Amino acid sequence: MAHSHPRPHSPESVTKKLKTSHLSPNSPSIDSDPTLQFADNLFDHNTTAKLHTGYVANDPFKYAIVEKLFQDDLLKKVKDECLSELSFTEKETDIYKVNQTGDLASLNYLTESQISLLPNLLTLRNALYSDKFRSFLQTVTGCGPLSGKKQDMSVNSYTKGCHLLNHDDVIGTRRVSYILYMPLPHYTFWQKDWGGALELYPVKEGADGHLEPEAMPSKSIPPSWNQFIFFEVQPGRSFHSVEEVVVGGEGEDGRNRLSISGWFHAAQEGEEGYIAEAAPETKSSREQLASTSTVFTPYPEIPEAPHPDTALSDEHIGFLSEFLNPVYLQPRTMETLSARFASESSLELHSFLAHPLAEALQPRLREADTRDGLGIDRTGRIPAHTAGSKGAWTVRGPPHKWRYCVLNPPRPDAPAAAVSPRAAHASSDEILRSLQNELFTSPAFRAWLAAVSRLLPLSYAAEARRFRPGLDYTLATSEDADVRLDVVLGLTPGVGEKTRNGEGSSNGKSSLASALDDVRGWQAAEWGGWECYMAPHNEEDDPAVYRSGSHSKSANNGSSKDTASTSHTANANGVHSVPEDDDQEMDDEEEDSTLLTVQPGFNRLLLVLRDERVMRFVKYVSAAAEGSRWDVCGEYEVGMVDDDDDES
Repeated sequence: MAHSHPRPHSPESVTKKLKTSHLSPNSPSIDSDPTLQFADNLFDHNTTAKLHTGYVANDPFKYAIVEKLFQDDLLKKVKDECLSELSFTEKETDIYKVNQTGDLASLNYLTESQISLLPNLLTLRNALYSDKFRSFLQTVTGCGPLSGKKQDMSVNSYTKGCHLLNHDDVIGTRRVSYILYMPLPHYTFWQKDWGGALELYPVKEGADGHLEPEAMPSKSIPPSWNQFIFFEVQPGRSFHSVEEVVVGGEGEDGRNRLSISGWFHAAQEGEEGYIAEAAPETKSSREQLASTSTVFTPYPEIPEAPHPDTALSDEHIGFLSEFLNPVYLQPRTMETLSARFASESSLELHSFLAHPLAEALQPRLREADTRDGLGIDRTGRIPAHTAGSKGAWTVRGPPHKWRYCVLNPPRPDAPAAAVSPRAAHASSDEILRSLQNELFTSPAFRAWLAAVSRLLPLSYAAEARRFRPGLDYTLATSEDADVRLDVVLGLTPGVGEKTRNGEGSSNGKSSLASALDDVRGWQAAEWGGWECYMAPHNEEDDPAVYRSGSHSKSANNGSSKDTASTSHTANANGVHSVPEDDDQEMDDEEEDSTLLTVQPGFNRLLLVLRDERVMRFVKYVSAAAEGSRWDVCGEYEVGMVDDDDDES
């Protein structure tokens, strides 16, 4: 059944259709003395010198914190205007979920009657972009001349479930990134376990020689009222994220990580200090997301490659019978699946694993989450970044592309032990390792894939993955040249204490109770973790500003596969950017670009033929999830088998 989240209809307001990053030649007059709006002594030499000293010494990259930026009375009035007069729209992509206004540079284009509704917000914006404050930022950071006419800022409301994943903010002429906090209620100290902290990441040199962020942040800064954080935008260095907010849902007390954020741009043409900028030597996180390269292992020459028209051998059937539900080894079933895959280029097969294997695995995955502090007893709190990454598992990054846990390779001195049946393995880790290393790489599974897909797998890459709630995801990436066959075995247990294997027994629950389970959690798209495929972007489009998907669009031509509302993709370029198109344009783009979305489930195999440049991601798993999202993910380079056997 397809699921969707209707986009909330924002009331008409003065900022409903505002555009981003306007040049503002006809700005309203700026206050004659903007220093009156700022906190006392902010511009004193001693204050500036202290901030500069701290800025250059801070790590993991240079940043500064002003604990009180504006006069408190002004900021309270700005907060009231934001909540009463501005329109917030929920935006969700692979990299963020946030409620956001239009760009406040567009205040310059409003009528006098509209401006009269926002006098304090206008005063604050003009003070921020005044010569005095820009000079202050230059002194603290040493960033060079900043533009006064290119203004780029918006108001962001992070309520329960909102988040922003790892990126470096590099795009265009952005020079300094900033955020001014107005957390609500403003008289309440924002607690660390409410989430919403700004996380800063150290970097290391990646295998390709480019700098990339470490998998875990080294600094976490919770928001506080009137706090102002800023840093120079640096390609390959200024990596940061915003932790998910876990409070502020409907019926709660109005807690909200409200902020004004944006960028100061380099001086523009015609402004004092303008210098035409050369292309940076270091790739931004946005550029590094344009494509990814998987390391494949070629199949050996012996045994001979299977032909799709050749029936499975007795040896292959004997091997696969220990792993697969026997119905998927029946020739008639395989023929039906092959015809359907040829028509739709994707399949989702429920109850894929043999019953004994699935029955052994599901409760052990729940136990692993409980043991690692990632289960239902966590009550929606964000776990430590190290959770679940000890023992058999390790965290895989870099987080500007992905973050999730993978199995460590066996120790060289570990005794090799063949366990039969596979369901007799003592732990879920060993069952997953068996699926990863034995099933997905086997000649027998290669032959099964060839028969079902009518393609010849040439090489493979396989890994068991654990996406921890509140921490893990993959961002949208693609391959530029080659077609891939994606094979993902979903192993995520259902909600609550339900222990159904795929679509099997519900352990005595009434059909109504089981149905109610399915309208929340994974299947209701409340916890993220969905697998999403997006059409390639146009060459002239910026791949970093893919839009959110409020609507789902299945690539299965109306079949009954589980699909769900999903986000469009990567805005790796910043905390604060707002889509430039109006809502209807966005909706049309989403409908055209979302090819397939599949929610997590247990014991379901997803096969997708992915064309070159098709974007793919796994949505961030919310801290609200009752456990990890588990799968075994295979990726196969494939060749076509010529009907005349001339080539393959």
